[in-house]
Amino acid sequence: MTSAASTGRGSRRIAFLGTGLMGAPMARRLLKAGLTVTVWNRDLSKAETLSADGATVSPTAADAVRGADIVFTMLSDGKAVTDVLFDQGVADALKPGAIVVDTSSIAPPIAREHSETLAKRQVHHIDAPVSGGVVGAEAGTLAIMAGGDAAIVDSLADVFAALGRVTHVGPSGAGQICKLANQQIVAITIGAVAEAMILVEAGGASREKFRDAIRGGFAESRILDLHGGRMVSRSFAPGGPSRLQLKDLDAVAAMADLFSLELPLTAKVRDEFREFVADGGGEKDHSGLLLHLEKINHRQREENQ
Repeated sequence: MTSAASTGRGSRRIAFLGTGLMGAPMARRLLKAGLTVTVWNRDLSKAETLSADGATVSPTAADAVRGADIVFTMLSDGKAVTDVLFDQGVADALKPGAIVVDTSSIAPPIAREHSETLAKRQVHHIDAPVSGGVVGAEAGTLAIMAGGDAAIVDSLADVFAALGRVTHVGPSGAGQICKLANQQIVAITIGAVAEAMILVEAGGASREKFRDAIRGGFAESRILDLHGGRMVSRSFAPGGPSRLQLKDLDAVAAMADLFSLELPLTAKVRDEFREFVADGGGEKDHSGLLLHLEKINHRQREENQ
């Protein structure tokens, strides 16, 4: 395989596939760093908005990656990534020595399968899911969990620097398992903050003042800061849609079965997200789990009257 490190860093061409809620600000960060970026999205209008930032817009995913040294994917799930890479001709259009950086959140076995298949075509693959949401993508402060060849990850240091902080966490698939663990913590903590909000209000305290009071204590977290704030303001426009949170929790459950693990807290919050999504909350931010828990408690109070 051609060495990625041998490619001139300043002249490397990037293709970014998937410019939705997360992908668009990530691509914009790369453009602001002075990198040459071609973009594609299934809904082309979402890619075209990046032309004002200097991106070249491609009509197809395969066209976008021709001649690219680095290809980022930020797509909804493993099925979408497989479709774009192998059914829409991307893998066939990639040049030997190119690097695919999949920042989507997908199941670890699918990431490993993609890596093995691309290796046969002399293409490198890094699974590099991110955490930090839209706010982190816009600010360039994402936490990036990279699985794959450490030397390839190191060769992308300047590119990753435009997006946030990268950590090589292990071999192929390791990035995705770490992202799933991250999503466990996010989901459980959202549930904990939501339940606390319900408790303090039932006891006569202000949710807003409660959140202010515990800031800086042992309960401080990014979730309390951002998602707790959304719960107080009741602003649930999606940064992270609940349907995607459920998708990640389903993947955690599959991995728990594979490893014969009992994860009771994760299982319970997964049930709550499943009910919330089934009740129409799929496109609301995952902090909107508060609405589901409020509904449960309202029903409980009515039954006890």
